[in-house]
Amino acid sequence: MLLINCPWCGPRDETEYHYGGQAHVPYPGNPADLDDRQWAEYVFYRDNTKGPFAERWMHGTGCRRWFNVLRDTVTNEVLASYRLDEARPEPQQAAAQAGGPR
Repeated sequence: MLLINCPWCGPRDETEYHYGGQAHVPYPGNPADLDDRQWAEYVFYRDNTKGPFAERWMHGTGCRRWFNVLRDTVTNEVLASYRLDEARPEPQQAAAQAGGPR
């Protein structure tokens, strides 16, 4: 079970949240210019990173806001959580804030 820190509500059990996929995936600048292959890549293709990975989560039973989580996919450890308007923290910085060595 994960303990995820909502930037607005504080730490809560993962059952209060909904997973939203990979974070920091920019919407295409000119969507009308994309062909079918490019749309398929945008919609379906995501990174499958081993290690720190930025994800989107929504606090469904709390404030209902979206935010980002930096989670280590190997250890399942939540390294950081941050608002959508904040920059992604570096994994070493996030691990230090979480209290664990990297």
